[in-house]
Amino acid sequence: MPELPEVETVRRGLTPAMEGAVIERADVNRPDLRWPFPDRMAERLTGQRVDRLRRRSKYILADLSSGETLLIHLGMSGRMTVSGDPLGQFAHEHPMPEKHDHVVFHMANGARVTFNDPRRFGAMDLLPTATAEEHKLLSVLGPEPLGNDFHEQHLMDAFKGKNTPVKSALLDQGIVAGLGNIYVCEALYRAGVSPRRKAGQISAARVATLVPIIRQVLQDAIEAGGSSLRDFRQADGELGYFQHSFDVYGREGEPCRTDGCSAEVKRITQSGRSSFYCAQCQR
Repeated sequence: MPELPEVETVRRGLTPAMEGAVIERADVNRPDLRWPFPDRMAERLTGQRVDRLRRRSKYILADLSSGETLLIHLGMSGRMTVSGDPLGQFAHEHPMPEKHDHVVFHMANGARVTFNDPRRFGAMDLLPTATAEEHKLLSVLGPEPLGNDFHEQHLMDAFKGKNTPVKSALLDQGIVAGLGNIYVCEALYRAGVSPRRKAGQISAARVATLVPIIRQVLQDAIEAGGSSLRDFRQADGELGYFQHSFDVYGREGEPCRTDGCSAEVKRITQSGRSSFYCAQCQR
């Protein structure tokens, strides 16, 4: 499942082709993805200008001139690609349609934005922009980890009295939005915190170090274009490269990268997900 850096990378790739441009025509080629599409979606999108393209957690939000916002979730295999951009920022000509091109945005500036999703775990919805934050998928989210509302005091308050492992706490989208398995593993390694440690037992000093480390891990991943595991592609069709910088994720049995550490990276299962860590460096 794409995490915050992958979704932010896609949003940034879509911005020059979509933001400020008019959707000349929208093709909706099936009635649903993970859930049914909203009524008359193609009609409601056609002719609308994309006033702003933003991200909330793992969702891309396109604020339209109609006063509605298009919510997009990539799911497990969804990808959005841009072709034929007249601004010269995308080198791809319009490709031949593919079987799983479920939604296609034909932009008035000549760009074409295609949502392709073989497994159909993605989703789209249309909601009033003025009350977008009240949508059932957005109202439950905690603060953005790169925003001002994510700070030391917030995390200390959220961890207080929690008996769940810190790994599980950081994956709770109500505590912090957008974090997933990969980047929590990487952040805990950089912070020297074991994924097994109970969230409520972590000292204030160590919690304070987690906030900037989480931010830095995410920023590093965004700069690298995200991590290409299985299906993820950037909006220009290229792979992300942060997976080449993983310190622990997916490195079970390999040497720890901390200077002077002779231990190997271990893998355990927590809440059905793999956690990778160094038992010697992370306490």
